[in-house]
Amino acid sequence: MIIVLVEKISVMVRGFFRYVGELSILFTHIVTAAVTPPFNNYRFLAQAERVGPGSFLIVSLVGLFVGMIIALQMAYMMIKLSAEIYIPNVIAVSLTRELAPVLTALIVAGRVGAGITAEIGTMVVTEQVDALKAFATDPVRYLAVPRFLALAVMLPILTFFSTAVGIYGGFLICSYKLSISSHMFWTMVFDSLAVKDVVTGLTKTIFFGMIIATVGCYEGFNVKGGADGVGRATTMSVVRSFIMIIMFDCFFTFIFYFLFNA
Repeated sequence: MIIVLVEKISVMVRGFFRYVGELSILFTHIVTAAVTPPFNNYRFLAQAERVGPGSFLIVSLVGLFVGMIIALQMAYMMIKLSAEIYIPNVIAVSLTRELAPVLTALIVAGRVGAGITAEIGTMVVTEQVDALKAFATDPVRYLAVPRFLALAVMLPILTFFSTAVGIYGGFLICSYKLSISSHMFWTMVFDSLAVKDVVTGLTKTIFFGMIIATVGCYEGFNVKGGADGVGRATTMSVVRSFIMIIMFDCFFTFIFYFLFNA
């Protein structure tokens, strides 16, 4: 039993490092192709429109309700402590640093990342990727780079709007439920936020966008087994993107904590 367990663990570890290595190779290929000519601005703009305006409504709705939920949940404890005046501070900092970037990335990973895998996977199954190679066209440059750049550029913008809408949702609860004046709310918000909070949140989303695009493209390019394989790859793309977003969020939180609090 011990030998079997060790063998299974060994296989899992080798598979993990193989996956990380292949993902790193694809990431390097994408970045290299993204910074070298020729550039296809049309495909980038088409993908940016899909990621940005296409996700704006759902991201804003989630941000609005999360801001309202934070205000309501914090009210229980803060009212007991007679410190409800500090609720705007908690809403602003938590949304700007952590909640808005992570939730926006997870939403986009589920919506856009899955679509990237399904599209590229379908092209692999129907041999369209092989056709691109036959015409001496690099599939990574043609398919992956526009999606990679679109996510890296548009995800911080979506996060900014999600944060703003979330803070406004907290304002609605504080103003109409907790009797905190409008002037006091916005004064506390802007007093609590620092440039490092905004930079921390938006910087992380750039890397989150890269993760979503890289994982989505990798799973799409490695689809096997026809339509059933496309479905499995799409599921794995979302799951792995979620896990890597949370892992890298923890990593960046450590980095920024020691960077700004050293």
